Formats: sequence, C-alpha cells, structure tokens
Amino acid sequence: MTASILPDIRRAPRTAYGGGVPGPPEDRRPADSGVRATWLGHSALVLDIGGLRLLTDPLLRSRLGVLRHRGDLPHHAHVDDVDAVLLSHLHHDHADLPSLRRLGHVPVVSHPDNLRWLEKQRLGVLETTGEEWVPLGHGVEVLLVRADHEARPMPHRPNGATGMLVRGGGVVVWFAGDTSVHEDMHRLADLAGSPPDLALLPIGGWGPRLSAGHMGPAEAAEAAARAGARHVLPIHYGTLHPSGWPAGRLAWTLEPGRRFTHALALHTDAVALVPPVGGAVTVLPLDEKQRRAGQR
Repeated sequence: MTASILPDIRRAPRTAYGGGVPGPPEDRRPADSGVRATWLGHSALVLDIGGLRLLTDPLLRSRLGVLRHRGDLPHHAHVDDVDAVLLSHLHHDHADLPSLRRLGHVPVVSHPDNLRWLEKQRLGVLETTGEEWVPLGHGVEVLLVRADHEARPMPHRPNGATGMLVRGGGVVVWFAGDTSVHEDMHRLADLAGSPPDLALLPIGGWGPRLSAGHMGPAEAAEAAARAGARHVLPIHYGTLHPSGWPAGRLAWTLEPGRRFTHALALHTDAVALVPPVGGAVTVLPLDEKQRRAGQR
C-alpha cells in the first residue's frame, strides 16, 4: 500500500499569510504512535493514525455550486488509500457526492440519520448508534459525539449532524464537525478516557458572516478549553468563497486564522497548530506519567 497523497496542485502551495511552504514528505503516514493530520482545506483532513488513513468531510473539487476554492491555494483532486471517511453532516460543502465517489467503495461513518440516504447513493456505510465505540481496524475506533448544527435544515437530505472522537496510536482526536459551543464539550475527556490530544475545530465559514450553528475563533477557543485539548488545528476557513469575489477582496477568508492563535491563548494553554492548506502536523502521545501529571 502506498502512503502518499496525490495532489492536483494548480499553483504552488502558499501559507495563509503569503510565502511558500516546503513540499510535504513523500511518506506522510506516521508509525503506530501518534497522528499525522494533513489539512486539504475547509473541513477536509487526512488523518494517518494507528496505521489507518481516515478522511474527514472530503471536498475534492475546485467548484461547488456557487462556491469556489481559492485559486492561490493547492487543490487536492484525489487522496490515495483511504480506509474510512468521517462525515460530520450532509451539507454540500461537507458531503460532496462526486468527491465521495472518487474514493471508491470506502466505508463512511456518519450520524445514524444519514446512513440510509448514503446507502441510496451507493456509498458504503459503517453502522453507528451514537452510543458505542465503532472499531475501524488496527485498534483505531470512533465514537459519535454531540454537534449542534440545526439552523439551516435541508429539505432534500437528512440533517443528522455529529462530531467524532477517534482513538488510536496512543492519542485521542476530536473532530468537532460544524457546531456551536455546547455544555457536552466538558464530557469529551470522560468519554475518551483522556482529553483530546488534537482537536480539529471550525473557526469560520465560506462567507464573510457566520450563521448559527458555527464557531468563530473566540468560540472555538472556548470549545478547546472546555474539552481540555492539548493541541488545536483550526479548520473551516480560508479556503472557499462565493463566486464573483475579486481575488483582491478575499482578506475576510483569512481573518479567522489570524485571530485564532490569540483567542486560544486567552482561554487555555493548548497549542495552536495552524498549517497552510496542504500542510501537515504530527501530534505524539503523552506517556502515562505525563498524563497523570496533566502536562501538555
């Protein structure tokens, strides 16, 4: 099995603040310990964890209805060797059917309300109840957790929304999905057996204003503090915009990323990991002594 992501890069990768980024290593898959997270833009990430490759909310097209992928950012048209897809909900910018079908018959984990619809689209699904850990293989498992995202229901697709906890490789990853802040975020450490080592938190959107059921930088920082996360990788910003916006007027897409690190420092001592689109970060597990001492 190869371990590389095959990017269709229209332009050279750039950081959100200008300047080039080094090309990714050929082998992004970590050893059995820790997690390597590669941000493909918006809510799509590759998670190499415990020997498995997971993909969240894949959007592998440069255009989606009225939305456009920023032309100055790398665009990944395909991802190799995906073992399972983690699908937070069925809004089109998260559950793009052409992108899902590019992956082949890869099992999809999503909210139970969404599974029959996904099956009708001839996609493979993993049965989930939302109450038990679901094994994915190699000791990696996933648990559905609460996400509050009900403000814009769709008439033509189910509206189940979920976050997910992933355990494997000695670490816990929290993929929050689209959500507002809620009180159950305090429970995540108990559900997982330890606080999240890496939280994947949305901090923006694809328009200059956020609708209900989303988090901005300050809300995401509060969510990280409630969960006790060690590291936070901000997502769901800086990638998409409505068509017709001049390239010189897209500063609002990047503003959440600029504000997030400062907001996080006001709420918690969690470490902000802010890669560019196409960039990867690695988080290693704490040993038991460190966990008992509560060190980050």
